[in-house]
Amino acid sequence: MKKNSFVIYLLLAIFIFFGFSKSYSEIIVLSKCDHEEDVFLKNEYILNLNELTMTRNYVYNEKTYQKYRTTDLSVKKSNSYVRNIYQEDEKILTLKHGYPQFYTQILFKKDKQDIFIKAVLNDVESISKISTCKKKEKFDQQS
Repeated sequence: MKKNSFVIYLLLAIFIFFGFSKSYSEIIVLSKCDHEEDVFLKNEYILNLNELTMTRNYVYNEKTYQKYRTTDLSVKKSNSYVRNIYQEDEKILTLKHGYPQFYTQILFKKDKQDIFIKAVLNDVESISKISTCKKKEKFDQQS
């Protein structure tokens, strides 16, 4: 009888410990981002470092929208897309987009509000600034 009650208490303790343990995730929101070439009414990046995803939400102004709409009818005035990301030292990068000989990545630095594009052609790398964000917020989410 004592052995059974010990097992029950042990299982109950394990259940309580794992059932009420909290998980944390870090989320970085870069908003009010300008762009080197285009004008946006809204341009924000949400980096979820726990789920390793980047969500970009943007709305073109009318002039920029018409510029892209004349060459591509599938362009929408407002859009959102999600990319997978990974961390490398103090850098956050999207997964490679393109081919092995030529690919691009969006590059974020944890301590900066600038956004860069990294292009690689035949192992020759170039990094260019594409945007500067006026607002950077960091959230430690608890669940």
